[in-house]
Amino acid sequence: MKLIKLTAISAAVLASSAALAAEPVIVVDGNEAVVYEAEPVAVAYQAQPGYAYDADAGVVGNTLGGTKGFFKQVVNPASVSAEVGTLGYGANIGWSLNEKTELQAGWAGGDVADLFGGDFDANDVNYDVDSDFSNPYLGVQLRPTGNWFTMGAGIIVPDNDFDVTANPNGGVYKINGKTFVADGENGVGTLKGTMEHRNKLAPYATIGFRPNITNNFGLFGEIGAAYMGKTDATVNAVDSERRVNIENGVTEGGVDSGLNAGQVAKLAENELEDKNWLEWMPIVKVGATYRF
Repeated sequence: MKLIKLTAISAAVLASSAALAAEPVIVVDGNEAVVYEAEPVAVAYQAQPGYAYDADAGVVGNTLGGTKGFFKQVVNPASVSAEVGTLGYGANIGWSLNEKTELQAGWAGGDVADLFGGDFDANDVNYDVDSDFSNPYLGVQLRPTGNWFTMGAGIIVPDNDFDVTANPNGGVYKINGKTFVADGENGVGTLKGTMEHRNKLAPYATIGFRPNITNNFGLFGEIGAAYMGKTDATVNAVDSERRVNIENGVTEGGVDSGLNAGQVAKLAENELEDKNWLEWMPIVKVGATYRF
């Protein structure tokens, strides 16, 4: 009888569990009626969330467009380059935006006046030039056809100073249509000055080539121009108050040109500004690149 009782109880518990019911179970054993309370079976279900948080959602890796990508690219540039050219000696760092586009930031400077010949003429006066260049720049380098041919454009922040010294020709300066004696008691003396371009931001454009020599090393060359703007000049005479003579202009009685050395220097200054030397700065540069 006990075996029958246990079998009946088990069947009742299974049935009630399947129905998830907590109804009491009555088992009749002969004249005895025994009541058993069925214990419901707990079934655990794994809830599937409707949305799972993704910390990287919306972030584009390995480009400058995403938050994580931006910082990764800044500290891990695509390339570094060394260069020399008409803007000076310098270097730049490149960050790849995609396979054909690279963002560049660099600097070039130093004394490169000799690259322009070391002197120039403003009307009839020749000037020796010493330069002190500083040209930080930011630009984009494109490979439109996906090969070695490149096109570049960007902005230079120029801080270029030119020191100039006038060279007398045959002992005279020819300024503003007049010929002034350079040396002697009534000579103009030495004329020195400075020049700088007016543009604080100078747009530039280049074309060039960038062949790869190995997987990591490459060479490049570029030509183009930057618009530096018109020129501001200052010219001074050593003794600005000295009365000066026009060549063969001194007559009996000591008649002079009516000008002093400072006024002659001002005439030379005006001619320098009219010259607008290197208003369009030529860009010619070569260099080497290491790619990471």
